[in-house]
Amino acid sequence: MSKASEYLESVQKLIEQRDPNQPEFLEAVTNFFTTIKPVLEKHPEYVESNLLGRLTEPERAFQFRVPWVDDQGQVQVNRAFRVQFNSAIGPYKGGLRFHPTVNLSIIKFLGFEQIFKNSLTGLPIGGGKGGSDFNPKGKSDGEVMRFTQSFMTELQKHIGPDLDVPAGDIGVGGREIGYLYGQYKRLNGSQNGILTGKGLSYGGSLARTEATGFGLLYYVDAMLKDHGQTLNNKKVKVSGAGNVAIYAVQKAAELGATVLTVSDSNGFVYDENGIDYKVVQQIKEVERGRIKDYADRVKTATYHEGSVWDFDVDYDLALPCATQNEIDAKQAKLVVKDGAQLVAAGANMPSTPEAVKVFRDANLLYGPAKAANAGGVAVSALEMSQNSARLSWTFEDVDQRLQKIMQNIYQESADAAKEYGVEGDYLAGANIAGFLKVADAMMAQGIV
Repeated sequence: MSKASEYLESVQKLIEQRDPNQPEFLEAVTNFFTTIKPVLEKHPEYVESNLLGRLTEPERAFQFRVPWVDDQGQVQVNRAFRVQFNSAIGPYKGGLRFHPTVNLSIIKFLGFEQIFKNSLTGLPIGGGKGGSDFNPKGKSDGEVMRFTQSFMTELQKHIGPDLDVPAGDIGVGGREIGYLYGQYKRLNGSQNGILTGKGLSYGGSLARTEATGFGLLYYVDAMLKDHGQTLNNKKVKVSGAGNVAIYAVQKAAELGATVLTVSDSNGFVYDENGIDYKVVQQIKEVERGRIKDYADRVKTATYHEGSVWDFDVDYDLALPCATQNEIDAKQAKLVVKDGAQLVAAGANMPSTPEAVKVFRDANLLYGPAKAANAGGVAVSALEMSQNSARLSWTFEDVDQRLQKIMQNIYQESADAAKEYGVEGDYLAGANIAGFLKVADAMMAQGIV
């Protein structure tokens, strides 16, 4: 066994001993370690300085309670977290997730992935993540406001424009960001750079709302063009019906593809004529309804219960945009059977390790989340730049920058894979390219 292999095994074993009850975090670390060995063999100094031991341990992590009063006057208490994982290349940057499944393992997995995603953007931002097990679904605006105000009252002690800049994620959209910013401003005065994803009237950036979904398609477009294809006339299966999915559907249609499906936690809709993103947006973002309502409004659409990845239909591209581990090995085999040529992750780690192995064994083009869905955080960083300069760029300017960033992410991942002997493996390429920048910064800054 090589020195690099022994080192990886020892660090993995220590993490498993320390965090045996954090399966999502362990999965993220394992996925990363399986691809990074060629870098350690070329750079023994990373092994000698125990760089991975430092990289996989957050610089800071904290948990706090969030007490709030519901509309019935009852006091509720939720649990919240913020993990400030790595600041080697810039201030911590990463979203806040409000969902019943949130726990420390999920926040650590997301924060760990965020390190490399943010590095890939080429912008000076480190990795962090946070959230709470609060569920905004079914809550009134008043309840959401009271919760977010209580949440920010504690969080504001630990963040700042040059320290840690949160954003939205699942369950945290424009409404929640507005309430969070209002409470921060109330306690600290106006600092536009403290949150990203803000409304346009108080420091937000044009194209931020669309950024993750648009960025996903710009990445897919770059990958296809590199293999002599385009999105024109491609049939696409999309999961999810939130922000990422909505704007992925829009951009896919603009680039000539037909999106066949969108979904939520109950089921999915299928329309061979193409999903209309405006109808999905009205149902999910304005009315906060269920995706089954789509079939009631669009005559050519049909609604089905269950997972969209169990639905057997021919298509070309798979874009999972819902949540982590939504595709298992059995479903991945159906993706291959149905003729998909490419899978690109709009959600964070949407495929299990077994599913990813199925895709890679079948030689599908596979775009990992840290590369394919980096558009959101990229435009968040551009929002930070605009806030610092007291400027507001046009939609076209931000969108052009986003396109360039996503094209660069694809190319840098492809180049890194080629340089380290795994040409065509875009998962390994993204991990390597993202890691190298962070590793060099950590080495330059000493043992910290």
